[in-house]
Amino acid sequence: MQISNNKVISLTYELRLDNEEGKVVEVVKDESPLTFLFGVGNLLPTFESNLNGLTAGDSFNFTLNSEEAYGSPTDDKIVKVPKEVFVVDGKIDEDLLQIGNSIPMMDRDGNRLSGQVKSVEDDAVLMDFNHPLAGNTLHFNGRISDIREATAEELEHGHIHAAGGCGCDSCGSDGCSSC
Repeated sequence: MQISNNKVISLTYELRLDNEEGKVVEVVKDESPLTFLFGVGNLLPTFESNLNGLTAGDSFNFTLNSEEAYGSPTDDKIVKVPKEVFVVDGKIDEDLLQIGNSIPMMDRDGNRLSGQVKSVEDDAVLMDFNHPLAGNTLHFNGRISDIREATAEELEHGHIHAAGGCGCDSCGSDGCSSC
């Protein structure tokens, strides 16, 4: 079976900065492969286009320039966040607000994002919401471990379902019926 839209793909890879000899950023091994629904926009489009047509067992080796990956960092993604946003149980967790910490957050629309603490002021925290790999060329070297047909429910929800439920809002409070 070849990789194409609406197939569930499992793969392993090594991600390096710049090129094949660059600094290793991430390694995904056989024990815990990256598994995703192909062609629905959950991954970088150029990453997916480099995999299109491959079959289980095929290797891949390609580079994405920064614009094909996460783009260049922009100043509009560096934001002052009021310090009261970080109040938990009536007080600010000062350990959380350490320069360099990445903090999972949500925007006004409920979208999850991660911000890195750049500085802490008396009444605000300067956060950088650029993707951590923005501005970098990314090199991927890996192997396709499995390809399968997506279930009707996965296609309806736009992502894969795994044992224990997927946790998506579409699945309801008791998880996915097919998980």
